[in-house]
Amino acid sequence: MSGAMSWPFLRLYILVLLYFSANAILNVVIPLQGESLGASSTTIGLIMGAYMFTTMFFRPWAGRIIQKRGPIKVLRFILIINGFALILYTFTGLGGYLVARILQGVSTAFFSMALQIGIIDALPEKDRSQGISYYSLFSYIPGIVGPVLALGIWQTGGMDYFTVVLIGIAICTGVFGYTAKMDKSKEQPPAGNPSEQNVSMFQSFRQLVQNPFLFRCSVLMLSASVVFGAITTFIPLYASQLPSGNAGVYLMLQAGTVVLTRIILRKKIPSDGRWHAPFIMGTMFLLAVAALCVSWAITGGAALLYVGAILMGIAQSILYPTLTTYLSFVLTQLNRNVLIGLFIATADLGVSLGGVLMGPIADLSSYSFMYMICAILGAVMIAFAYERRKPVKDMFVG
Repeated sequence: MSGAMSWPFLRLYILVLLYFSANAILNVVIPLQGESLGASSTTIGLIMGAYMFTTMFFRPWAGRIIQKRGPIKVLRFILIINGFALILYTFTGLGGYLVARILQGVSTAFFSMALQIGIIDALPEKDRSQGISYYSLFSYIPGIVGPVLALGIWQTGGMDYFTVVLIGIAICTGVFGYTAKMDKSKEQPPAGNPSEQNVSMFQSFRQLVQNPFLFRCSVLMLSASVVFGAITTFIPLYASQLPSGNAGVYLMLQAGTVVLTRIILRKKIPSDGRWHAPFIMGTMFLLAVAALCVSWAITGGAALLYVGAILMGIAQSILYPTLTTYLSFVLTQLNRNVLIGLFIATADLGVSLGGVLMGPIADLSSYSFMYMICAILGAVMIAFAYERRKPVKDMFVG
């Protein structure tokens, strides 16, 4: 195998799988544990949202530091922090969970940026979309087994197993991460002047609004991530309200669909630097319908819930690699790492807001109504994605 599926890249994808295995378990256990301790949906949303909010905050600096120090050096250091965060979960309560989520957020900001920047820098242009797609694919594979394992741990009351599993994941991830390697592609142009890069770092936040390409992708990703975050945070609690509803089955179906769709469509993700409006609009339509199915499941039953899981998985599998690959073409080489970091930060913010903002809505109304709001948000983004601009190969930061 060559390109995005050569052995050096397979090692990176396996590392991604190990790293995100813990989250697949924690996303189920933390809401259930919080509810058992009497926490409200708002409190649970804040604890869950702290992870991605912290990730969002550190993401732009991660891109800058990785650009300066190199992805491997940063990766090896950040795996130590991640290991400490996972161990913290094993002997603390809700307060400790909050601290651990924040530490995990810092770790994930640097980990995901190091891996994605390393993949983008190491692969030729024709293989970029596949590399990003495989990265995202392997980050979702743990979601197939993780939720079922988490429910099994919870239902049997075996929190000792929870401790063993998290410590095992921390050790395996650290050992595997220290053996990873990344090399730059020969196609990559030399880095720009460091002083120019420092200036652009301080100016980069303005580009979220000033750069039309970055703005459009960021708004779409932010909105979609609010829906993804609301699903991840509250589906363990919502599914328990449905006859025959099972959060593990939902999350397994969603993650399995993401994996299967990525495999089937791995060569269909656009990798030409052009804006494919119908493709993005169709993805947002699937997202809106998926959220609607989840909302109506309270009256339509578990079957409708699981249809929503499949549709949500398809939308989730397509949107992120498509927008990331598009930006890797239209952003200038000088500031690409930092600006892609900002874009990914909007995805993190959206996931965080999915818990922080949607939790109070669920407290004041219901989970069903809250997911209806998510469906409306997705529908609005269909129209937003239709807005076209003439494709440009490079967008110079001004």
